[in-house]
Amino acid sequence: MSKTVKTKQRILEAALKLFSQKGYLGTTTKEIAREAGIAEVTLFRYFSSKELLFAEVINTYSFLPALKEILGKIKEKPCEKGLKIIAHEFLKMLESKKDLIKIMHSEMQRYPEKIKKIHEAIIENTITVLSEYFKTLQKKKILREINTVFVARAFLGMFFSYFYGKEIKECLNLKKENLEEVINAYIDIFLKGILRS
Repeated sequence: MSKTVKTKQRILEAALKLFSQKGYLGTTTKEIAREAGIAEVTLFRYFSSKELLFAEVINTYSFLPALKEILGKIKEKPCEKGLKIIAHEFLKMLESKKDLIKIMHSEMQRYPEKIKKIHEAIIENTITVLSEYFKTLQKKKILREINTVFVARAFLGMFFSYFYGKEIKECLNLKKENLEEVINAYIDIFLKGILRS
């Protein structure tokens, strides 16, 4: 790995850590540079603004890169098995980035318009990529004719809703559910709603 790549990686990791702790609004580029062990001027050589740095963090650490990789691996797997793999990985990513997700949700209304658009774009791109997977299942006559964008939105929304509810339950010290059981039940409910009869 070249020095340039290593430095960029350090900046992204430092930015992810601080955005997760203090949010986009509460984090300065000076703090990110200090955390990355570089001068602020060096940070600006890689990212000309905090907005661009935030966009890169979101694009690098969102579910989208992982989803693209997963879809390449599950092409030949049965639909149910493939969806379980996607669900597992999606929930794992949400869990690993929960601090960032929490702080972004609490700050969302105060974000500048450009930052809101960055956030919306990554969600829409993820839905588009997953939608293409559902289209391939339609071509194989596994799924009935239905708008695959809505299918992708429903699938990710179902698991995001579970993740958010689980966070609330943990705060209230309520009984934990078995993750495998939850995923199996959700996939079962989901598939029986979209499979051809």
